[in-house]
Amino acid sequence: MEINDLTPAESRLWRAFASGTDVDFRAAAPSAADPSGADSDDPAHGRAWGPGRTVRASVLRSLLLDGPREDGRVAALSLTGARVTGQLDLQYAAVDHPVRLRHCHFDEAPRFYGARLRELNLSESVLPGLISHAVRVEGVLRLTRARFSGTVRLAGAEITGSLYLESTRIETPDTEWPVLQLNQAVLGADLWAPGLRAGGEVRLTGARVAGTVNLNDSVLEGPGGTAVQAETLAAEADVLLRRADVRGRLELRGARIPGRLDLSHARLANAGNTALRASSCVIGELWLREGPAVQGALNLRRAQVDVLFLQPEVVPAWVQLNDLAYTSLIPHEPAERRLPMLEKGDSYLPFTYEQLTAAYRRIGDDDAARLVQLAKQRRRRRTLPWYGRLWGHLQDIAVGYGFRPLRAGGWLLSLLAVGSVVYGLHHPPPLKPEEAPGFNPVFYTLDLLLPVISFGQENAFSPKGGYQTLSYVLVITGWILATTVITGLTRTVSRQ
Repeated sequence: MEINDLTPAESRLWRAFASGTDVDFRAAAPSAADPSGADSDDPAHGRAWGPGRTVRASVLRSLLLDGPREDGRVAALSLTGARVTGQLDLQYAAVDHPVRLRHCHFDEAPRFYGARLRELNLSESVLPGLISHAVRVEGVLRLTRARFSGTVRLAGAEITGSLYLESTRIETPDTEWPVLQLNQAVLGADLWAPGLRAGGEVRLTGARVAGTVNLNDSVLEGPGGTAVQAETLAAEADVLLRRADVRGRLELRGARIPGRLDLSHARLANAGNTALRASSCVIGELWLREGPAVQGALNLRRAQVDVLFLQPEVVPAWVQLNDLAYTSLIPHEPAERRLPMLEKGDSYLPFTYEQLTAAYRRIGDDDAARLVQLAKQRRRRRTLPWYGRLWGHLQDIAVGYGFRPLRAGGWLLSLLAVGSVVYGLHHPPPLKPEEAPGFNPVFYTLDLLLPVISFGQENAFSPKGGYQTLSYVLVITGWILATTVITGLTRTVSRQ
């Protein structure tokens, strides 16, 4: 491009490029729409900017590919507050200069497909989209507070530093494609996007982030569908969504997060469908706390979590916990507050009760552990045929499946008192009066109740009528109590 073909604004930028000097057009000239200049610096009104702050994309391309150099200086494209007309097409280009196009208005979406860049900064700019599949940035990519009215395509991008998306807005009405595409992207540091607002799906499938994924305070909207698609995401540190508002499914199946997946104070809403799917994940710490109850299903099947920070108030009406393994469950809550979570699935899952029992035992709360095991037996009972349920009810009433052994003692003492009073008032006649020992109503009742021990009373006396019926009841009850006690104690010992 010849220097004579440039406008005054482009000539100024051309001269500044060789030394890397910043060219700032803000408030340089009032726009036709606003002669006072009051709104002239907002890139959203960039189409009204006149020739004094307009630069053609072809000029930017010529500068980056074959611009002037100045000995002893680092050439750089540093432009602020300009309108860029035409498409900045650097597809497959190798650019060794920093590219800083801040607070600019782009008429067309820039194209960096397959390009190799030193640094790219589009912060606070307004763009109709960004086409940057498979781009390689040997530094950082900054899109801080940028506003997009089209898709941001960074699938397969390789960024050796961080990707910054703080307070960035992506609004693409009537699109079926993900509005932010970072699938298979590789980041050498952080994905830093607190305050991001995306009006559609954010895709992170297969992305690898060497640092932290920060989506705190973000608003991610995919109502009726997927808000965040992050299957097999690999983050070397934390994934933060504190105070995030996720409207749609948060999909994390197969993700690897050795640090913390922090959903504290977050709002997860996908009514009638899955709100959070973190199945088959490996997570260091999963925090679901201090927020409203999840609206939609919570799917943690086959996940492995070291520390599960889960408050009962956050748990939704439908959970899937098949084969969820966790080492520690916090905060410490009574078993009565944790057990409803295990009842919200679609079937009886013994493993979920065993995991909760183990968590209580690790912190020494044996009473809560026994209560969970008792709840497990009661839940299992509902899956049995009628005769199994009947036997289960007898074990539950008698000794609480062995986890309430003192209950058997209470039954025995009650029956002993009844038998002792009845037979004390009406002595049964002896079978052989000349050989019978002296009648003792207490030991006679014990002889009926205890199936093994004999005090010589039962075989020496024979009650009649209703008293004989009472003796049968005491014998049968004694055998039931003995059997349930032995069964329950055997189960308890085996669990220890």
